[in-house]
Amino acid sequence: MSDELEDHLEALLSFERTGRGVAGRLTAALRTAIEEGRLTAGTRLPSSRELATELGVSRGVVVEAYEQLIAEGWLTGRRGSGTTVTSAGQPHDASARDSFVPAGPLPLRPGIPDLGLFPRVAWRRAYESVLTTMRDTDLDYGDPAGPAAVREQLAAYLRRVRAARLAAADLLLTSGAAHAFSLVGMVLRAAGHRAVAIEDPGSQGIREQLAHALTVRPVPVDEEGLDVAALARTDVRAVVVTPAHQFPTGSVLSPTRRAELIAWARRTGGVIIEDDYDAEFRYDRDPVGCVQGVAPDVTIYIGSTSKALAPALRLGWLSAPVRHLAAIRTKRRSIDLGGPVLEQHAFANLVGSGAYDRHLRRARRAYRIRRDALVAALETQLPGLRIHGVAAGLHLVLDLPPGSDDVAVAAAASRAGLGPLALSACRMVDGPPGLVLGYAASTPDELAAATVTLAAVIHHPPSR
Repeated sequence: MSDELEDHLEALLSFERTGRGVAGRLTAALRTAIEEGRLTAGTRLPSSRELATELGVSRGVVVEAYEQLIAEGWLTGRRGSGTTVTSAGQPHDASARDSFVPAGPLPLRPGIPDLGLFPRVAWRRAYESVLTTMRDTDLDYGDPAGPAAVREQLAAYLRRVRAARLAAADLLLTSGAAHAFSLVGMVLRAAGHRAVAIEDPGSQGIREQLAHALTVRPVPVDEEGLDVAALARTDVRAVVVTPAHQFPTGSVLSPTRRAELIAWARRTGGVIIEDDYDAEFRYDRDPVGCVQGVAPDVTIYIGSTSKALAPALRLGWLSAPVRHLAAIRTKRRSIDLGGPVLEQHAFANLVGSGAYDRHLRRARRAYRIRRDALVAALETQLPGLRIHGVAAGLHLVLDLPPGSDDVAVAAAASRAGLGPLALSACRMVDGPPGLVLGYAASTPDELAAATVTLAAVIHHPPSR
């Protein structure tokens, strides 16, 4: 930051600095200064501490304003380079949007968080703390379920945030959710299961992970989630559900369906495999608790940090009823003896310090803004096409006109630099066409530009 900017920034920002809503007024003042060109692209802003001192406000006010504008795309914040005004914040016209070229992950690609939001500073502190305090013996081969102290911290978090009913002894740490599903598939196979039901449409990845051990059977999904009546008409005794935010339709398993599902499992001796997918990100209300918290006796519960932090960490977990847990632990030991202990301890430190909660609050604010921006852009560029899925997670679904070839549309969008997923790719049984659109990894401006490109593709459908 230049001395001149430091000397005169206060004069650039006119807003009331007392009373309630100071953070919102500072946010608006900074946004206006960028819009009007008084803060130009590339300008490095003061640190939150410096600006708070200069303006006579609390540091928390500045942090909230910076985070809001980063989420909106007006500012960029990166470790080591401070907070700068981004070119995305400068005035632009439709022609600029038409010529948009993605610089990172493909816009509209679902299932990817904003990796730039990864809490690098907090993670480094957690990791350094672990290296300082760990005993030498902690670096030896340990419990294949994971360090007891880590599982204690995680169990407390899941009880507090997801209303889970579990203790450290009920948990096993995994290398992400994919690893957990593979373990569960092998153990169920050994227990006599030959098939598993999965939501349709549903996750292709989960389908592939389970198919190594079991035959996968589709069960339809509607606006209330999994169709339990359809499940009951099969002879399958294991089912995968994403009750907090169904992938890809975005529905939430209704209270009635939850009760029916639990009754089915207890009546048949079946097992519910709960993928607590996207549970961290509900924008219009608090998410409901996990199914495991109501029925731990029939539920295998799976979660990970892949969407909340980053896929590269490969940190996940599962809990299971007693009749399955010992077999899962044994299978885990036979495969790889356990996971990355340093990273597991660092994650526990992040949770215990409150830094994980703070990171999730920041991410929720950013993703809510981006979802709203994508919905607004779709309603402008593609009026009449239905958008569905509750306000949660990292994606939404856009229905395409009847008869559309969503695979061909997705391929054409990919050639144009976008990353939507064809809804058909998530199906085992034919159904209406659509696109699964991600919004977490792009700024509102990037989403608006991407939607213009997507509309052009949809209005001029390609042939396969």
